[in-house]
Amino acid sequence: MKSSALLIILFLCFSFFATAQTYNNWRGPDRDGKYPETGLLKQWPAGGPAMLWAFEGLGRGFSSAIPANEKIYVTGMEGDIGFVYELSKQGQLLRKFPYGQEMGGNYPGSRSTPTVAGNLMYIATGEGTLVCIDLSTGTEKWSRDLFNEFDGKNIRWGFTENLIIDGDIIYCAPGGKKNNIIALHRITGKLIWSSEGKGNLSAYCSPLLINHGGRKILINMMHSNIVGLDASTGRLLWSYPYANQRNIHPNSPIYYDGYLYCFSGYGMGGVQLKLSADGNSVSKQWFDKKLDNQIGGAVLLDGYIYGSGNRNRFWYAIDWQTGESVFETRDIDIGTVIYADGMLYAYTQRGELALLEPQNGGFRVVSKTTVELGSDQHWAHLVIDNGILYVRHGNALMAYDIKK
Repeated sequence: MKSSALLIILFLCFSFFATAQTYNNWRGPDRDGKYPETGLLKQWPAGGPAMLWAFEGLGRGFSSAIPANEKIYVTGMEGDIGFVYELSKQGQLLRKFPYGQEMGGNYPGSRSTPTVAGNLMYIATGEGTLVCIDLSTGTEKWSRDLFNEFDGKNIRWGFTENLIIDGDIIYCAPGGKKNNIIALHRITGKLIWSSEGKGNLSAYCSPLLINHGGRKILINMMHSNIVGLDASTGRLLWSYPYANQRNIHPNSPIYYDGYLYCFSGYGMGGVQLKLSADGNSVSKQWFDKKLDNQIGGAVLLDGYIYGSGNRNRFWYAIDWQTGESVFETRDIDIGTVIYADGMLYAYTQRGELALLEPQNGGFRVVSKTTVELGSDQHWAHLVIDNGILYVRHGNALMAYDIKK
């Protein structure tokens, strides 16, 4: 597979920052790959966890499932139109409604995973439209054209961003020279602020919102810079030069205790930055080229960063303090990773589902099975909700029972 393909990476990208009213479905409540589940199996049966149901009527796409409002939502593309599929918790199709034109060409399908806040859903399409849908009716409440209205420009594999909501604010990065990153009122769609940032194009990144130095800071990886903005005003606080061969940065950064880890593929690797006490500047702590993760994300756990490479086709554990690689294995293929209840869950590009036990800077493969249903690439990120593991593979969504 050509590495460029992985771009899709991005697409998988997918969304959300937790507030009391926001369902956070892409890589957990804090966008760090950790799901607050308990009572899960520590080993799967020989044939893998029991499949509760599978829905094979999705269109094409790479987005993750969204458990919200006692239903399951997932997006897919039919023809050139993106649809939202609303499923029951038993996997039955309840409704299907369109949200706009999606990305065709190479690797066609829905990219970004929507964010659901209360009865409103927010989707960024691959063609650069931000859509707010009223789930009570399945109709559009408002939309903004990120390219024509905010001087943004589409990128090779289609605009991809899992949107962050904080209260009544929704953040987005059109990538324009003037309107590089913007904040909108999520109920009305009206512009709250616009930042020129560094004027870079967007880069498939789903940003991060952190609390640091007594304020909220929005962090994003754009075409050739990592930027930190004051989330209340859009003022650029700092930037750090960062670019790989293709300027593709689909992974959300990881923040912990005043330090930030930003990483991407194509042989680039990751950098750890230390934020100043007031958040107005950053300084480089270390740089690692091994964990050049392209689309799979990573998990910080007990002082180690777990994830797989792209050109470096190993799984790694990187010491958070030093950046040293303390563990490398090819026991499974590269892919996505999340964490819940003491275990890591991997979904590889060969279609393997694996249950991994972290072991003080390493891991062992406890159980493994293969995803047989679905189509196209195995790139979607996993979701765990109420003891169920949701796996999206192209036109299929599968629900596995992983509870004890």
